[in-house]
Amino acid sequence: MRRRAFLGMAAITAGTLSAPLRAQNAPITNAPVTFVLVHGAWHGGWCWQLVTPLLEARGHEVIAPTLAGLGERARELSADITLDTHIDEVVDLLDRRRVQNAVLVGHSYAGVVISGVADRVPHRLRRLVFLDAVVVENGQSLGGARVTGSAAALPPLPASAFGVVDAVERAWVESNLTPHPANTFATPLRLTNPLGNGLRCIYVACTRPAMASVGRYQQMARSRLGWHFEELATGHDAMVTAPTPLANLLVRIAA
Repeated sequence: MRRRAFLGMAAITAGTLSAPLRAQNAPITNAPVTFVLVHGAWHGGWCWQLVTPLLEARGHEVIAPTLAGLGERARELSADITLDTHIDEVVDLLDRRRVQNAVLVGHSYAGVVISGVADRVPHRLRRLVFLDAVVVENGQSLGGARVTGSAAALPPLPASAFGVVDAVERAWVESNLTPHPANTFATPLRLTNPLGNGLRCIYVACTRPAMASVGRYQQMARSRLGWHFEELATGHDAMVTAPTPLANLLVRIAA
């Protein structure tokens, strides 16, 4: 079923999926939650297209923004986009839409983004979910020096680097990946409160295949920070390779 859905993905716009895929969704529940899904580096809001209807079919609201310089906003790419740009955007989104009691999910790079968001607007959140995500502390960055010109764009990795092994899925992902604003990696995370800001933090590790570069963040979350820890037996881009298990997990840990 999911393979057939991908065959038509080029013609699908964000949040719109075929009727056969919608038919396999779970029943609606009586406890709606707002999920704010923040994509990782090189991705965009498009990457949540298979997860969004699964959550919505259960009565939940889903917001999946595309960060500046990425996805359909690729033309905005510039050296002026930093980590703070992306944090500010999500904070502004939550404020403008008056979101309350949200589950904020950050995939990969966006683990740093949601950490910054939680530092500023914890009153709008109920959970932080770090999906195979980067975890850094106050004053730390992902590495790299500030750059200008053409160096301000980091070319995308192949989809296989994100654990996408199916040929159809891989082609779809690679057709949507865009260069990433390099200065987001160079910007230190600035926190005025402890990491997580008192919110319940859940780390979800993608284990099959595991992405070696996030192993240290998983260990940090599980051992030193003592966060609740979950595993998904799928690749790094779980929203693409295992949308139903991911949606089920998000609903369960949102409670």
